[in-house]
Amino acid sequence: MNILLLGSGGREHALAWAIKQNPKCDRLIVAPGNAGIGAIAELASIDPCDSAAVLACVEENAIDFVVVGPEAPLAAGVADALRGAGILTFGPSAAAAKLESSKAFTKEICDACKAPTAGYARFDDLEEAKAYVLAQGAPIVVKADGLAAGKGVIVAMTLEEALTGLEEIFGGAFGAAGAEVVIEEFMEGEEASFFILSDGENVLPVGTAQDHKRVGDGDTGPNTGGMGAYSPAPVLTDAIQTQVLDQIVKPTVAEMARRGTPFQGVLYAGLMIKNGHARLVEYNVRFGDPECQVLMLRLGAQALDLLLACAEGRLPDVQAQWADDHALTVVMAAKGYPGSYEKGTPISGLDALPEDSSNMVFHAGTALQNGQLVATGGRVLNVTARGTTLREAQQKAYEMVEQIDWPEGFCRKDIGWRAL
Repeated sequence: MNILLLGSGGREHALAWAIKQNPKCDRLIVAPGNAGIGAIAELASIDPCDSAAVLACVEENAIDFVVVGPEAPLAAGVADALRGAGILTFGPSAAAAKLESSKAFTKEICDACKAPTAGYARFDDLEEAKAYVLAQGAPIVVKADGLAAGKGVIVAMTLEEALTGLEEIFGGAFGAAGAEVVIEEFMEGEEASFFILSDGENVLPVGTAQDHKRVGDGDTGPNTGGMGAYSPAPVLTDAIQTQVLDQIVKPTVAEMARRGTPFQGVLYAGLMIKNGHARLVEYNVRFGDPECQVLMLRLGAQALDLLLACAEGRLPDVQAQWADDHALTVVMAAKGYPGSYEKGTPISGLDALPEDSSNMVFHAGTALQNGQLVATGGRVLNVTARGTTLREAQQKAYEMVEQIDWPEGFCRKDIGWRAL
């Protein structure tokens, strides 16, 4: 079959890599892709949020199946346009994607289905929000309501941080995403990510992972889009996964269906776990980045079968087959990230690294300029390895990092520290 994958990040490189392993894939086009993806698939230079351009690409290339990678095209209704044209599509409607595109909407759903989450209040006025923060005290969590590329959340340990964060959000730091804020109680515990496929009615767990959001070793410094991840996450025990499915995920899917906006795609539940009990931090409506990289390295070719079953409403017919192994990814980012950083810096040394089912460098912000690989984003490479133990996967990933020649890049040295 001919497959179109929308997106250009490390998540999409990992999805493209897994899809290509499956003999069902005859042709893979990725739009717009990146330098790493270009080595394994055809690239189409279209805006993945432009429904008309996506539909034209589908028609021109006789596409049978479309996989939407990032959240922005989903929020823009690209999946709706594709389904309206009769194209088999993996990814939720814009109405269902509100589970990520509006944090206030997610809280409303949690209230309706009694899913355990943090206490909260929502505001569209800066002074009212400040008054609430002063009354509640710190630590406290301040979130821009809309999509902010994983950066619109401020975990404020002091009142000063919370008030400054509110001023930044209402001041336009995250654009339209900050027109409204959700202020939440600070939840203590250990964070983990649980990934579930839903066909609108049925759910299928497809893996656990733990992300490293803060920029510095030991979880210090500002939040980022993610500096590394590993899978599985031991903190998500079988008992906790059952609790999350029964108390959070299944009630959410049922509530979305009840409202006439069934959720079809991957539901990524960010969880806070304390004393053997999980509460929902937030939902995302696409695979996490960099969690997707470790999940895809472990799932391999079967990933496409699972995505197809989800899109076709056949989830009860399939099961994720997991090897008893571990995967870990280290994000290499441009110095200065998540603040300002230089673009166009050269990267070398990747040609000498292995590329197989146990070792992969997934590209995020890269391009080829006159034959030279250069960095074009903040998070640039995802150096990913599998091992029989997490320690082995960590060792293999960092050995690959050492062989990459990119003086303008950096990475955390402690990915996997919680489990190890």
